[in-house]
Amino acid sequence: MARTPRPLTPDRSARHLFGAEVRRHRELAAMSLERLAEVVKYSKSHLARIESAECMVPPDLPGSLDAAFGTDGSFGRLYGLARREIHPDQFRRRMEIEAQARLIQEYSGQIVPGLVQTEEYARALFRTHNPKAPAGEMEELVTARMSRQALLRADPPPDHSMILDEAVLRRSFGGPAVMREQLARLADLTLTPTSVVQVLPFEHGGHALMGGSMALLTMADGTQVAWEEGISTGTLLEDPGDVTARQRAYDLLRACALSPKNSAAFIRSVMEALPRLAPTLTSPARSGPSRRTAETAEPIASSGHRSSPRPASSRSGTRKTRRVRRWRSPRPPGRNSWPLSVTVNSPLPEP
Repeated sequence: MARTPRPLTPDRSARHLFGAEVRRHRELAAMSLERLAEVVKYSKSHLARIESAECMVPPDLPGSLDAAFGTDGSFGRLYGLARREIHPDQFRRRMEIEAQARLIQEYSGQIVPGLVQTEEYARALFRTHNPKAPAGEMEELVTARMSRQALLRADPPPDHSMILDEAVLRRSFGGPAVMREQLARLADLTLTPTSVVQVLPFEHGGHALMGGSMALLTMADGTQVAWEEGISTGTLLEDPGDVTARQRAYDLLRACALSPKNSAAFIRSVMEALPRLAPTLTSPARSGPSRRTAETAEPIASSGHRSSPRPASSRSGTRKTRRVRRWRSPRPPGRNSWPLSVTVNSPLPEP
């Protein structure tokens, strides 16, 4: 039974119009996809995807189509529009390609790529991007982000390679605890059978991919596209020349990045430098909620102050304590820890 041709939507974009024109001229010439594939030297499946606008038109195909159908350059002119067109559904298209990709190569200069974000990191990122978003909407975004990661657990999963700028590791979202969990996940992915993570240190300086993030997606048949993303926009690049230029820039950057082993050590060093919450000690002379400042029970002589004896309120042998605020340290430059208010609890001498 012959397969029903997929309905076309030529009014949707120049690419869709190109595909519809290929089918129209092919049917006018009473030519099957198999026969057209023999004439233009492209596979039947590739031509079918071009007719349905599922892939970008190769640059040498329009001339072959004009020769096959005698259309006097009309496909060449239409291709000129299609190749410069921003795909109207490009993000959805990127997701479709990503789900089918066998190799995913990513560079990120500011944030952890979505495919390897932890749930709390993603939540903090969305909250920072739109702090006024309703809680329900925020959770929908987080759920969608986590669902997207399912492709890395497919059987078989795609190969996933990442180059992360040092800023990705040091720019905090959600606080130290959230970053520690996220960095631990990256460290675990530095070198596995299907993943590689490499860090590009600040000392490398400038490079061709600065200013945003990029993903190179390679399909099982070798078809490759590039995705570039800015603050709120993304561009899907399918022109072979554009994709080759991005692949070259990625390869050069990978050669300059740290090895996976050294990248893992670098990531763990950033984790160790994250501030930890100091333990809270409860003063014996104060009941109720614990103080946020660190308190230590030290002899009063350590503060450099002496106190004169005061009469005790009773002779029962109980001893009172007093608090002496010693100093408030300034915040050291280049450190993430906040100053500590140190309070000394010292026993008062009995008269």
